[in-house]
Amino acid sequence: MMQLFRKDRMWTPRPLKSRYDVVIIGAGVHGLATAYYLTKLGITDIAVLDKSYIGAGASARSTAILRANYITAEGIPFFRESLKLYETLSQDLDFNLMFDQMGRLDLGHTDSAVYGLRVRAEFNQMLGVDSSIIGPDEIKDLVPAINLRTGQTLPIMAALYHPPAGTIRHDAVVWAYGRGADHGGAQIHPFTEVTGFLRDGNRVTGVQTPVGPIHAGTVLSATAGWSSTIAAMLGIKIPIVTHPLQAMVTEPLKPFIDKTLSSANLHVYVYQTDRGEVVIGGGVDPYPSYSHRSTLHQMQDLAAHVLEMLPCLREVKVMRQWTGLCDMSPDYAPIMGPLDGIEGFYMTAGWGTWGFKAGPIGGKSMAEFIVTGKTPDLIKHFGLDRFRTGRLVNERAAAPAAAIH
Repeated sequence: MMQLFRKDRMWTPRPLKSRYDVVIIGAGVHGLATAYYLTKLGITDIAVLDKSYIGAGASARSTAILRANYITAEGIPFFRESLKLYETLSQDLDFNLMFDQMGRLDLGHTDSAVYGLRVRAEFNQMLGVDSSIIGPDEIKDLVPAINLRTGQTLPIMAALYHPPAGTIRHDAVVWAYGRGADHGGAQIHPFTEVTGFLRDGNRVTGVQTPVGPIHAGTVLSATAGWSSTIAAMLGIKIPIVTHPLQAMVTEPLKPFIDKTLSSANLHVYVYQTDRGEVVIGGGVDPYPSYSHRSTLHQMQDLAAHVLEMLPCLREVKVMRQWTGLCDMSPDYAPIMGPLDGIEGFYMTAGWGTWGFKAGPIGGKSMAEFIVTGKTPDLIKHFGLDRFRTGRLVNERAAAPAAAIH
């Protein structure tokens, strides 16, 4: 039976060794999930390093929306499998992750937007994802508080309804994966920054840290926001640009909405948490930056956009605002696997605004890749070499406005 209260430590502090079979850079959802699934495959001599506390990066700054209603033949099966793993993750990790499969509505306000949603619905259905097009009356039944904008600019004409979508407690996922990896034998070392790499010719043999070198048979970079910095340490330039993504949350309200809503035309997404807070976000900032500072103009824009959809929030107070960093690839799809000409090194990067959705299957796939040396079918299209061969994935249509997620 799942325990509700625990007195045991989530993970055990251990002395940092000078060598491991696998070193993972980044103790967020992707790094810890990979460590966990590696232990399930029999690899236990693992160190997960992070320059800050566990889950301090993008995982802590995620709005933790989960969905699988993407548009490409490569992306849909990948996120479908991740959502399936999330559905049983509380039981698998024996930890209450506050998973709420509330469903999602992607709104269409123009003929072209509705056409795009219909294409997504058909692709989803063909590849085993529950999505369908519904009209304004059904939308209003599902979300009585919504303004259908009848007679206004950008009226709500239809929506892509995705019932399996939901939300989850993002920090609980990180803690649970960390605890699971620790119980499997992996070591977790916060506040241990990687400052460089050990190399033997074209082969990576370990990492440099302020407390000394750490040798490894395999090194995986699972950072978010700093992927290009890590690659630059190896003399490799990867096609990733980092953008800030801002979000905010209101004071708690009585429950009035039980779906996640997203509108590319209105540049906003929104849902209500179990605690009653309303989470509001939009697209990434239009400029590249490593800044975690939130801005007043973005708060004003988000507030204005959400009021076009939910005018009932007009008098509600904003309680918190935060910013995360998003590694954006040119085709809005991840980069998973080795870097050209570098042996013993893997990277999982380019996750944009959808990295948390991919945590379970991303970690499981990278663990299989490391153990077998063979690219799993689910990620064979996400290699860095696609930018050289021209086989781009082009997932942007499922993440409009530079990812209204």
